[in-house]
Amino acid sequence: MRFIENAVPISYEYQGFWGSFWDIIWWFLWIFFFMAYLFALFAVIGDLFRDHKLNGWWKAVWIIFLIFVPFLTLLVYLIARGNGMAKRSAKEASELQSAQDAYIKSVAGGSASPADEIAKAKALLDAGTITQAEYDALKTKALG
Repeated sequence: MRFIENAVPISYEYQGFWGSFWDIIWWFLWIFFFMAYLFALFAVIGDLFRDHKLNGWWKAVWIIFLIFVPFLTLLVYLIARGNGMAKRSAKEASELQSAQDAYIKSVAGGSASPADEIAKAKALLDAGTITQAEYDALKTKALG
């Protein structure tokens, strides 16, 4: 075996996966971009299936291109159909909000008229469940 006498030793030592501060920054940057890509990808796939005006064949073409040329297809989709994507998302959100409001009103019994409320309070007063002061408070609340 032959040794080189005047060789300069290399002082780099492997420091493991998280070896230096800049390696950590670099990994976090890659993870951030990968997560942003996944969020955008799932938003596009969700929008494809939410769009009822788009033909099924076109949906299949978009999905195939998303599989084989993902980054370019994602950018093209966001540029070409991004405005409609926002409108469909807002429409779905408003439909969900109105359905939730209707459900809450049906469960809470918000459709009772003030006369019905007063009649219920009077029945409670006659049964001795509430006092006259509580009846007056319920009556005031129902009327105003």
